[in-house]
Amino acid sequence: MYAALWRVLPGPVWLRILFVLVLLAGVLVILSTWVFPWVDSIVNNQEATVGSP
Repeated sequence: MYAALWRVLPGPVWLRILFVLVLLAGVLVILSTWVFPWVDSIVNNQEATVGSP
């Protein structure tokens, strides 16, 4: 998968690295802004308790 992405990106190596860093930053922003809060609202972690045996 990564090799296919690398072949699709245009330009010299330094530009490809820049593209990959921008894409990675975009994915991280999308995950932290929309995906993680959505998953947190689905997973109810308030009812988890740890009791003594």
